[in-house]
Amino acid sequence: MEKLMGLLKVKVVRGVNLAKRDARGSDPYVVIRMGNQKVKTSVKKKDVNPEWNEELTLSVSDPTVPIKLAVYDKDTFSKDDRMGDADFNMWDIAEVVMMEPHHLLALAGEAIKTVKPTRTICLAEESHIKFTNGKVCQDVVLRLRNVERGEIELQLQWLNIGGAMI
Repeated sequence: MEKLMGLLKVKVVRGVNLAKRDARGSDPYVVIRMGNQKVKTSVKKKDVNPEWNEELTLSVSDPTVPIKLAVYDKDTFSKDDRMGDADFNMWDIAEVVMMEPHHLLALAGEAIKTVKPTRTICLAEESHIKFTNGKVCQDVVLRLRNVERGEIELQLQWLNIGGAMI
């Protein structure tokens, strides 16, 4: 069994300009997978700009495992329609977590690391990792792929196992 490094709290904040999959819009929900873990949000009825503000938690044993996000339109009588997907990683946030505590304290409130969009990371814009109120956090906007449009806004927060980071 792999050693648990910590927990990644993923707050699914909202969707922006999601694709319509039904005549009246879409009934979106988000599924996040990391390794064999799977968590999902509630369904938001008839909303292409849904606000979830739901916190989902993933156990992290290997920070190099990519996180896969997919958005679906809930259907009653047929298979749910896919509304796009995105991959992102948590290696950058894990690198910050592994910094010496005195370095984190010295940089509290500032951007410790900036993650830029690439072909393999579905960021819509630069994302900054910060150490605030004793926690390593990152706000992320993901541009959905395999769909005509849409973005998902997330807030990531690292939680250490067994107590405070510092």
